[in-house]
Amino acid sequence: MVVQEPGSSRFSNFERHITDEEFIRLVSVGVDIGSSTSHLIFSRLILQLKDNRYVTVGREILNASEILLTPYTSDQTTIDGEALGRFIDNQYEIAGLQRDDIDTGALILTGVAVQRDNARAIADLFAQEAGKFVSVSAGDNLEAIMAAYGSGAMALTETSGQTIMNVDIGGGTTKITVCAEGKAKSVAAFDVGARLIAMDKDGTIVRLENWGREFGKAVGLNLEKGQKISREEIEKVVSYMADRLVDHMKMANLPEASAKLLRTPPLEYDEPIDAYTFSGGVSEFVYGREPGDFGDLGPFLAKAVRERVDKLGTPVIEPEAGIRATVIGASQYTVQVSGSTIYIAPADSVPVRNIAVISPDFDLSGDSIDSDMVAKGITDALARFDLSEGDVPVALALEWGGSATFDRLDSFANGLLVGMKPVIDKGHPIILVYDDDIGGLVGIHLVEESNVSNAVISIDRIELKDFDFVDIGSLIQSTGAVPVVIKSLVFPGGKKAPAA
Repeated sequence: MVVQEPGSSRFSNFERHITDEEFIRLVSVGVDIGSSTSHLIFSRLILQLKDNRYVTVGREILNASEILLTPYTSDQTTIDGEALGRFIDNQYEIAGLQRDDIDTGALILTGVAVQRDNARAIADLFAQEAGKFVSVSAGDNLEAIMAAYGSGAMALTETSGQTIMNVDIGGGTTKITVCAEGKAKSVAAFDVGARLIAMDKDGTIVRLENWGREFGKAVGLNLEKGQKISREEIEKVVSYMADRLVDHMKMANLPEASAKLLRTPPLEYDEPIDAYTFSGGVSEFVYGREPGDFGDLGPFLAKAVRERVDKLGTPVIEPEAGIRATVIGASQYTVQVSGSTIYIAPADSVPVRNIAVISPDFDLSGDSIDSDMVAKGITDALARFDLSEGDVPVALALEWGGSATFDRLDSFANGLLVGMKPVIDKGHPIILVYDDDIGGLVGIHLVEESNVSNAVISIDRIELKDFDFVDIGSLIQSTGAVPVVIKSLVFPGGKKAPAA
């Protein structure tokens, strides 16, 4: 099935002449590897030449893999790379694809998959495709936002005008995102999940996480691996867990028993919620799509949550995707940046590749610029994408408005340096991408007036959004321009994510 979609994702290749081909078909793969489950989706992205740029006009799902319970070695913390590799190879075979057939893709790591040894082992499985992939290590905040996009809930807020709370219930955690106007208004994650306790066919506990043990204690049960747990005991545990989960959904007067489960700050949103959507593995049971039993709390937790949510009086709607609420791959396109207004110092600070893009939420069109507003906008954007530690470089997507007076430039630069401090302190370049002709002036101000010692890459006439990644090539001496490759994550339903 080919899904037609609005023109938003664009592609061209440095070695492709964009006037040679009207249509391009790319084979893309989205890989999601998490603590509890892993799966792949192979797609063909269809792109059409419009106004000298390739625009995504449709997508075709070639194959959606089975859902694999992520395999572990005996220590239950190290992902079994060999077993995972066999699964991945088998999915390529089922899809009728070779590794060389893949044009582009996205590798999403969540939960324990993000841990260094696991991430390295997983990266080795995709070494052949490494240059074609965008790799995203998602912490709690980013995982929550991606689930909201992946489920289709975020897109629904744009088409319906509703405010929707997406509740993503996984194996170890629950992530909630309040979505409105195509943006994530508030995000929280906490320790409630279906595989905190797992049992074999006889009801013997074979996996028991710390919070699973704590939930047992909360209802008077001393649970241990190797002992049997009855259906009645399971229902007592999930009843307590569902109460805690719904406490977070209510967003008011959070009890201590629920607050202590938080992995992030709590939800903060004062407006009414128009509808709930569910995603993640447990959502398959919430919506009655999954009749099976995976030896965990999933069907029991789903039933308990649905019973409580139905009593809240807010409608529950079914989104496009549940357990597969993740990316289906990445589209790519290149643009040429005007050489007259960019600033790159030193010149050898480019090329840079696979730089995550964030879009701070502030307005630069006023008569004056509030440096505190700029700093907070950047700080919040970094936190939203789990980039607050400054461990990797980021590119700020910025919309400049108003004049470029010294005072306005200086206020902006001061706020920028405060907000970007974690990134700057780690020695990464300051990468700024503007929609208007301001890149050169800001870059010069940072170096000559603010005395920035980090590399500065300040380019313009490019429109970027959250969930874009950029490659910025070396300076083309004859034009003073730099080539830019923009890679955009593509979510189920074919809709490119707008700003989060």
